[in-house]
Amino acid sequence: MLSFEQALEKLLAAAQPVEEIRSQPLTVAAGRVLALAQQSTVAVPPLDNSSMDGYAVRASDVTAAGVCLPVSQRIPAGTVGTTLQPGTAARIFTGAPVPAGADAVVMQELCAHGDGGVVINHVPHADENIRRAGEDIAVGAEILRPGIKLRPQDIALAASAGLPDLPVYRRVRVGVFFTGDELVQPGEPLPPGAIYNSNRYALRALLEGMGCEVRDLGTVPDNLDATRDALRRAAADNDLIITSGGVSVGEEDHVKPAVEAEGRLDMWKIAIKPGKPLAFGEVRKADGKAWFIGLPGNPVSAMVTFMMMVRPFVLRLQGVIDVTPRSFAMRADFDWPRPDVRAEFLRGRINGLGGVELFPNQGSGVVTSLCWGDGLVMNPPAMAVKRGDTVRFVPFSELLS
Repeated sequence: MLSFEQALEKLLAAAQPVEEIRSQPLTVAAGRVLALAQQSTVAVPPLDNSSMDGYAVRASDVTAAGVCLPVSQRIPAGTVGTTLQPGTAARIFTGAPVPAGADAVVMQELCAHGDGGVVINHVPHADENIRRAGEDIAVGAEILRPGIKLRPQDIALAASAGLPDLPVYRRVRVGVFFTGDELVQPGEPLPPGAIYNSNRYALRALLEGMGCEVRDLGTVPDNLDATRDALRRAAADNDLIITSGGVSVGEEDHVKPAVEAEGRLDMWKIAIKPGKPLAFGEVRKADGKAWFIGLPGNPVSAMVTFMMMVRPFVLRLQGVIDVTPRSFAMRADFDWPRPDVRAEFLRGRINGLGGVELFPNQGSGVVTSLCWGDGLVMNPPAMAVKRGDTVRFVPFSELLS
């Protein structure tokens, strides 16, 4: 049996980013993965500018509070003033370039109108309220590193550096299908022995939330020929195929022999709970191969295994370099006296006291535990937990994009 860390290492060792890179305008680049490092075309700010509405002065002209200086010019943002003459002040506004000769800006709240000028009721120091050219970004500086999923703040940074578009990896294409004659779609009558296919909608939402192009082949009949046909169709124009259930050795489970006939398959038993079975392999196609991952059939097992193992694999296909979700040390407001010998991912949530509590039913089919919780407690194998102990908690916000 593989440990969680061993299985994840094997998955990530196989994953390589998609090769195609596309240039996208900033307006549609958010959420995409940057393929190449980006450098600034300009200094930010481009000129020394004022961080306040106020008056630009020479600090040496204001040696005591109450000095009155004539106002020689007015400089709104977007205009450039003339050289500030000694013994004068310039009315200046936030973002406007500081005129040559000035070395401080006094905020307007510390000034007053006087006879023939402005009264400076504050002794400024050199550089006060001045943002120097290039203090945020120098010309040619690397501003965005490759392998990051672009956030709104990254888009803002690229725009401030004068970049109209960015090179990103194309979206990863994922084909999904589901096997099981017992599966019924929501909205249809539920016959005896049937269940609604929740995994279909969960996996679609998970993949679309990651920015993948999802091709849904629906539910496939429980026979070998139909399963092989679905694999061929899914492989044709996708980078990855994901199914849930149907990968055991039962007489009605045809995914395993179908994948073996169309490519290759490794059946892993992983020391995790919920989870344990995971199928990983590839399906041949005309121009190469499509990766194949078979998830457990239980809804919670499928979602947790996706979040903790498939998500990093998909991120790596997308070109993301750092695929490890952040986790946080938190106080356990629960007892867990009988741990499993496998690594456990317990559904929990942060309470109003700053600790983590657990959903009372941790069964692998209890979807309500995922809705109730806001993250997973990552409990090492055979680790009993007492109230007040420190545990590792990874919020769903780290696992759903």
